[in-house]
Amino acid sequence: MSTDDEVRAASAKFYSALNRMTAGDASPLSEIWSHSDGVTTMHPIGGEQTGWGAVKESFDQVAGLATDGRVELVGQTIHSGADLAYETGIERGMVKVAGETVTIDQRVTNVYRREPDGWKIVHHHTDLSPAMLGILERLQAA
Repeated sequence: MSTDDEVRAASAKFYSALNRMTAGDASPLSEIWSHSDGVTTMHPIGGEQTGWGAVKESFDQVAGLATDGRVELVGQTIHSGADLAYETGIERGMVKVAGETVTIDQRVTNVYRREPDGWKIVHHHTDLSPAMLGILERLQAA
C-alpha cells in the first residue's frame, strides 16, 4: 500500500469517527487521533485546542450538542512524506446542533503523522461556521 493510500485510509477512519461524533458519540475519535501534547484543532465553532486532553474535551462537548449529522470530505488532496502528511478538501453535510439544523460547507486541512501504531491525525482546521457560532451564542445567553 502506498503512503497516500495509508493516509487515505486514516482519513476514512477520521471521517467515520467524525460522523459518529455528529450523532452524539465522540469516543471513536480516540482511535484515530494522536494522544500527544502537541496535537491541535481549530473547529468551526472557533477557538484553538492544544494537547490531546483539550482536543478530546472539545469533541466531547460538540457531541453533547450534536445529533443527526453527516459530514463527508469532497475534493480530497493528499500530500505525504515519510512520516508526515496533510490533506485538504471541503467538508460537506449537515448536523443538528442543540436541535437546530446547520449546513456544513467548509474548507478543511488535516495533518497526519506516522506513529508506531499507524497514521494518526495531529491537526484539524476548518473555516468558522457563523451558523454554529450563532447557536452557541444563543445557548450561552440563555
